[in-house]
Amino acid sequence: MPARLNIPDRNPHLLISPNLHDWLAEDDLVYFVIEAIDGMQLPQFHINGRGTGSEQYCPRMMLGLLIYCYATGRFSSRQIEQATYRDVAVRVLCANQHPDHDTICKFRRNNKAAFEACFLRVLELAQEMKLLRVGTVSVDGTKIKASASKHAAVSYDRAGEIIKQLRLEVAALMQKAEDADSTPLADGLSIPEEIKRREARAAQMEKARAEIEARARERASAQQEEYQSKVAARATRRARGERVRGKEPRPPDETPRDKDQYNFSDPESRIMKAGSGAHFEQGYNAQAAVDAEGSMLVVGRRVTEHCNDKEELSETVDSIARETGEVKAVIADTGYYSEKEVEKLEEAGMIAYVAVEKGHHHKSVADLEKRPDPAPLPEDATAREKMVYRLRSKVGREVYRLRHQSVEPVFGIIKQTMGFRQFLMRGQEKVSLEWNLVTLAYNFKRLHKLSQGETQGGVCPAAAKRAEKACKNAVVDAKADLQSTLAADWQRLRLQLEKLMPLPHPWRTIWRA
Repeated sequence: MPARLNIPDRNPHLLISPNLHDWLAEDDLVYFVIEAIDGMQLPQFHINGRGTGSEQYCPRMMLGLLIYCYATGRFSSRQIEQATYRDVAVRVLCANQHPDHDTICKFRRNNKAAFEACFLRVLELAQEMKLLRVGTVSVDGTKIKASASKHAAVSYDRAGEIIKQLRLEVAALMQKAEDADSTPLADGLSIPEEIKRREARAAQMEKARAEIEARARERASAQQEEYQSKVAARATRRARGERVRGKEPRPPDETPRDKDQYNFSDPESRIMKAGSGAHFEQGYNAQAAVDAEGSMLVVGRRVTEHCNDKEELSETVDSIARETGEVKAVIADTGYYSEKEVEKLEEAGMIAYVAVEKGHHHKSVADLEKRPDPAPLPEDATAREKMVYRLRSKVGREVYRLRHQSVEPVFGIIKQTMGFRQFLMRGQEKVSLEWNLVTLAYNFKRLHKLSQGETQGGVCPAAAKRAEKACKNAVVDAKADLQSTLAADWQRLRLQLEKLMPLPHPWRTIWRA
């Protein structure tokens, strides 16, 4: 029997539906974005106050356009402009208007205050819906590629070599100019232009070396306080008559390292390890503080050019708006541990759960066994020993476990689901604005997901679902234990009956079967 095919008729006599709303689901993300933004009290947008030129696009529509397109994986202004023609949801949001890419870029660049206010309003909306309770937060960072190539960078040592080479070439060209009357020149050769080009290149290299030297001085200045505290601690121990072991601390060196680099495309970006240290890329360190009590909403965010997270913990926590609530506990991995940073958090009344040693994702048999709390610490325990004790306690293990199910999935959703892996702007200020937009779009996407289910006793559906799953697993484990217990009891009963009532060989085989 031949196959029956439904051939599409692309020239129908009747339109599919003239109403675009019929093409979208009732709970589509675009409706949530429109309703949420329309109900927010936002500050004055940056628009053309003189009112000259053509009519301006509605600022709330432009804000919704950016948020929806970022949440659905479109970050380029040209892609967003194209979506206003091709995407049904975007057509509904823009009411069939089509702002061009230059207008989108300008709005994005000039409305940082509006984005920050909208970020706070989303968190307040989540609190009104009883989906957010800021108490325990997880902090982590991820490396995101800058809008610059690592091949456009030069090291301090290499810049010095290039300057020497350019000076030799300029001297050779000057000598060539003096001999021009006697030696014929190649066609198209302009000695003044060649000298000018090399002098401009040498000036760029001088600027790069000067910037690297300034960074080295700044690095040494930041290390000076730590050096002085180490010297003072050793002097105190010597004054008490204690024996001081180890080498004397070295004073910070203001000399630049030979491999310190400067990037000409985006000077504020840095060469960073990425992909779990598998490779290097020119990028920024994007930080996020995430609610660890079930909602997985980003409550704080910032961008830094530092390659590691050792000095980023307190500043990332400070980026959390006080209007969202009081932070009581902070969770972070081993890359954030610093006695100075932990002390700052505890002085502010927070409890820090920061790993001091790397753990393994694989659980051994010993990890599965019930473990008692470690022995109490002596009074003279160091800050590191106190942190190890806190994380090995029963409460510490339960709290730190929340990090794997809160902040890490957020970066996975942003990078894999939303597809954001590279900044399109340059400079730390503009990159920070772009990261604000990304986290804002993520919060809209996440809040829309949470709002699709009813809250249960003030707990968000995600947390309730995890609790329900844990209960189901407990029931399954209980059933398995009961079945194994009944099987063991039946085996013992069968053996006892065989002893009491010996049977002939054929009947014994049937009985055991």
